[in-house]
Amino acid sequence: MDNLTLEFLQSLIQIAAQADAARDSIEKFFVAFRRQFVFDNVAVYLHDERSASLEIVYARAVGRERSAEADAAWGETFAARVFAQDEIMMQEPNPAAPAIDRLQRAYLLGLPLGGKDSSVRGALAFVRFGGPLYESEHIQLATTAAKLLTILYERFQWKRANAALNDLKRQMQLQEDFVSAISHELRTPLGFIKGYSTSLLRKDAVWDEATRDEFLTIIDEETDRLGLLIENMLESARLQSKTLPLRFQPLRLDAILRDVIDRIQSRYKDLNVRVEIESTPSIYGDGVRIAQVLENLFMNAIKYAPAAPIVVSLSTQGGTVQLAFRDQGPGIAPEALPLLFDRFFRARNEQNISGSGLGLYICKQIIEAHHGKIWVESTLGNGSSFFIELPINLMK
Repeated sequence: MDNLTLEFLQSLIQIAAQADAARDSIEKFFVAFRRQFVFDNVAVYLHDERSASLEIVYARAVGRERSAEADAAWGETFAARVFAQDEIMMQEPNPAAPAIDRLQRAYLLGLPLGGKDSSVRGALAFVRFGGPLYESEHIQLATTAAKLLTILYERFQWKRANAALNDLKRQMQLQEDFVSAISHELRTPLGFIKGYSTSLLRKDAVWDEATRDEFLTIIDEETDRLGLLIENMLESARLQSKTLPLRFQPLRLDAILRDVIDRIQSRYKDLNVRVEIESTPSIYGDGVRIAQVLENLFMNAIKYAPAAPIVVSLSTQGGTVQLAFRDQGPGIAPEALPLLFDRFFRARNEQNISGSGLGLYICKQIIEAHHGKIWVESTLGNGSSFFIELPINLMK
């Protein structure tokens, strides 16, 4: 084997070994392959086990007649025969075809892909219009290409399967964490309610009015907490199944924001909120659900950045209204940012703050139901910023 051929094969092997995106990798593969192997059209067919049929997954016209590729043969029937017989096949043009019409004089070479021990099965078809004939050295090169393509597609399948497995593992872990967190979240308010109600019902103890009021206040607060947790679980299920009703109407986002801030500050007297509100156009949405998202973001900041000031801004950005919530808390770890809005996900934190992992998931689903988007930017030690964009004058 001469150095030129060895270098050529090494380049093909490198492309197949480093494949990370199907279309791009195969484009690179055949561009490199055509430096030593002449063809006008090439087509790759893979067997789909679900439909039990041969599906074309890649086709390209690169020869001198590529402007006529819509009319050019891709060797579909020929590839089906190659696949069925599982052997290399050649097909020469009809001798009666006019010699002046290259597109009527197709020389086909077909090679099977994969085999009984491979997860990939299919056929590779090369087309030469007007020749030349496929010689033995051409067939050897094409056989090598077929083997490398099989490896390339096996890598694609392995990567997809591995990604799906990792995603499944992550979902299972999230659900396990969720069950553990929900068990804890349910037991805590139930424990308070049971403990203080049992204390109040004791016949051998007499409680003064102040103590009795304290016990009843705790029971009331824990009942609200339990109710909110159950409602979040129900809303999460309805959002996932797309059955949560939304009542759209024209809204002034600045009015909703001020109302939410008033309610939050009435409950948290020491909360430091700075508001930067511009005059913005109306949006079309469900005011109750938008207020729910805003309250959730405030509660998130209060929970994870206690005593830190919160800056809330509202502005118009092109055809959208943008809300920003900025706190000066501990920030969020980079690896947690892409998962923050996933169902059941809870970022680990030094404060050991509990939660169900549903709040931000619900926020995202509500905002996306309004054709908007929500995202977060954060740096550890420098706080977090949550952004919401909602379209202006979008009718449902």
